Amino acid sequence: MSNKELRNHAAAMLKTIAEDLCTAQSPAQQMAKSRGEGPQTTENGAGEVHGLARLESRFTIEQLVSEYRALRASVLRLWAESNKSARSTDIEDITRFNEAIDQLLAASVTSFAEAVRQAEEAEKQHRDQFLAMLAHELRNPLSPISAAAGLLKIAKGDAAITDKASDIIARQVAHMATLVDDLLDVSRVTRGLTELRLEPLDIRLIIDGAVEQVIPLVQARHHQLTVTDLPQPAIVQGDKKRLVQVITNLLENAAKYTPEHGYLQLKMELCNDQVAIMVEDNGIGMAPEFVPHVFELFAQAERTSDRASGGLGLGLALVKSLTELHGGKVTCSSAGLGKGSRFTVCLPRQYGSEDRVERRRMPRSQISPGKSLKIMVVDDNVDAAQSLGLLLKAAGHEVITEHEAKVALEVARAKLPDVCLLDIGLPEIDGNELARRLRARPETAGILLVALTGYGQRHDREEAIAAGFDEHMTKPVDTAKLQAVLARFGSP
Repeated sequence: MSNKELRNHAAAMLKTIAEDLCTAQSPAQQMAKSRGEGPQTTENGAGEVHGLARLESRFTIEQLVSEYRALRASVLRLWAESNKSARSTDIEDITRFNEAIDQLLAASVTSFAEAVRQAEEAEKQHRDQFLAMLAHELRNPLSPISAAAGLLKIAKGDAAITDKASDIIARQVAHMATLVDDLLDVSRVTRGLTELRLEPLDIRLIIDGAVEQVIPLVQARHHQLTVTDLPQPAIVQGDKKRLVQVITNLLENAAKYTPEHGYLQLKMELCNDQVAIMVEDNGIGMAPEFVPHVFELFAQAERTSDRASGGLGLGLALVKSLTELHGGKVTCSSAGLGKGSRFTVCLPRQYGSEDRVERRRMPRSQISPGKSLKIMVVDDNVDAAQSLGLLLKAAGHEVITEHEAKVALEVARAKLPDVCLLDIGLPEIDGNELARRLRARPETAGILLVALTGYGQRHDREEAIAAGFDEHMTKPVDTAKLQAVLARFGSP
């Protein structure tokens, strides 16, 4: 509610009090009113509405009470200034005025407190539902991972079983990593810690990136995806990674909530000074009462009774927050259950930056493997170090695994590895300090240093690079990305 609306509201309350003062009341009615008894009055209704309005404006209950005190004092002072000579009716009028103010205040405080109580109960229920969903979603991947690990134990050289078990583990780990990334994104957004790296971008490049990410899901569900392109560049000022995330989330949402063999459409349009991106599907749609809440944090419609689509209800909340951080707006519409959905993102269009944007390019060819490298893996988690070491050995590299920073420092000086993969969260000497010490020694100063860490925020990366790392990767490690880094380093 705006300041103007709040002033109008206060004026309406004073008008209500004036009308009450002009209404004849018997002594019995006045006595009942002073005790807070009797039927619902105009003051009760006005006070309840005012209390809710102040709650909406983020007032505290102390500020609400102080407002009434100030209103009472101001009116009585004006009353005294305008009535220099005492009249027999003054005491009765002032008494009735105070009773009317008290009724307004009581009604406001009651409605304010009840609304706060209901909001707290709703938040608690929301939180409990979310924690239950989180437990469900995190348990889901653990079952196939456990089963696949059991398969590997009994495979006994069966390549087909080994390949299938490995694929299962890789998919489920990627799913869990996505859940964790979404949770971290929500945490950053809600605390106002999201930092955008703004640059002029051709929106068509953003669409290319998003479509590339969602194609596996679209193909797995046998959907038809149609993309209606723009004939010319349309420039927006944005963070490429975050805008790709926005469109990817919308496309994934459409693919998940559309039954197999469905139809998805992505369109781009220019509307005056706006670039509009629309994602439409012929999926299960939404009930009218859910549409206004679709972007709320942790909101998840009961869209499938078996929750086959999964998810924590974070994706659309992130879409809204990230779009608004870019000065844009996102809306949603649905004709009802079974009638599909449509999401529209509008972003401010930029002019005069066409010569500074990244051009569209074809996907680069796969990086060819480089030479065999001597690699030292340092991680206090023994399983993590050994599993990564086995993966690197299978790729043809010589691997040394260590679990303590001090030992790793001496081993590095003795065996001179080409690459060190260092966990940041090492005990006693952390990975950043270990990197600094390796860089300080002439014999190990030229080693390629790669940070492996669960800390993935921008300042974590900057701290790692400042400590001497060449690369910074969050856990679980993207093995394709790691192999690409090693291939570049090992290229002749």
